[in-house]
Amino acid sequence: MARWLAGRQLPVHPLAPRRKTPAANCEQCRVRSHDPSDCPCHALGRWCHGFHCATTDLALIDSWWAREPRAGVGVSCGPAHLVVLDVDAHAAQVPDRGRLLPGIPIPEQVNLAGLASGFDTLALLAAYRQESNPAEDDTTLRVRTPSGGLHIWYVNPEPTVRFRSSTGSSPKTALAWQVDVRAHGGYIVAPTTRTSAGTYTPLGAVREPAPLPAWLATELTRTGHVIRASTVPNPRPHTTSRRTRTGAVQACLRPLLEIVRECAAHADGTGFTEKLNKAAYTAGGLVGAGHLNQAEARQELAEAAHYARPHQTRRNETIIDAALSAGASRPFHPKGLA
Repeated sequence: MARWLAGRQLPVHPLAPRRKTPAANCEQCRVRSHDPSDCPCHALGRWCHGFHCATTDLALIDSWWAREPRAGVGVSCGPAHLVVLDVDAHAAQVPDRGRLLPGIPIPEQVNLAGLASGFDTLALLAAYRQESNPAEDDTTLRVRTPSGGLHIWYVNPEPTVRFRSSTGSSPKTALAWQVDVRAHGGYIVAPTTRTSAGTYTPLGAVREPAPLPAWLATELTRTGHVIRASTVPNPRPHTTSRRTRTGAVQACLRPLLEIVRECAAHADGTGFTEKLNKAAYTAGGLVGAGHLNQAEARQELAEAAHYARPHQTRRNETIIDAALSAGASRPFHPKGLA
């Protein structure tokens, strides 16, 4: 599958065996402060930093999966221009109707009895726009997840417009409740990948992503998913200053991430939620102060959380997104960087 995807110019990277999270970094990358996109391991043919190492190089792909044949396959959505709707069917408390479709008020006379998952909110969004339900779109690649959810793959026909990833529970950027968006700054699990929970199974006969429907592109724009050029910070003029800043920030954040990872040694009784919340809140403060890139901070937090609690990926991401958002509203400057 990895070679097949790479042949279609979809960059791939290994996932940890039987998991849906990226394969672990090398020992040096776990303790070294550096920008994942500039990691020297990539030039050496290592798979560090998840989707940052994704490639279409067939020789490198062969060497990776020869080293770990049990590895699953992840696809980096940004470079592939993919926009994947990740529809969840997890049991969860249904929020107030004002949070089901962000930015769309749902009148009280609309009967929401029976609404329980992302399948329902996505269908509701399509109905509001008088469009076909993407979950039933048999013109594009759709993949059933082990938990009963659905991945709906689309390719962005306007690659100059970049869409950001989001979770349906995010209070800041979301398309619909329990509908995540996997795009720039994220990855998606490839079909046929097997985890301890089951196999990601393609539906129907279509195996290629169709162009993103115009109405969905409009909805993603309306809900704040477009990454504006003005939001990308200008490169800092002095390399030395940047190196000092990165070291100070990592010295602040790394111990908190390690505390989260250490929870893997025990199934419960570790205060995992509080530890993850503290790490994400601190990271949010650093993002708000301009010391961290939000997508990269979220990736680091997710890797640590999923390592410790791989069976509750969605809950991990909910905690991370809420704490990141709360922390960003209170910018935090480590000592010496104020």
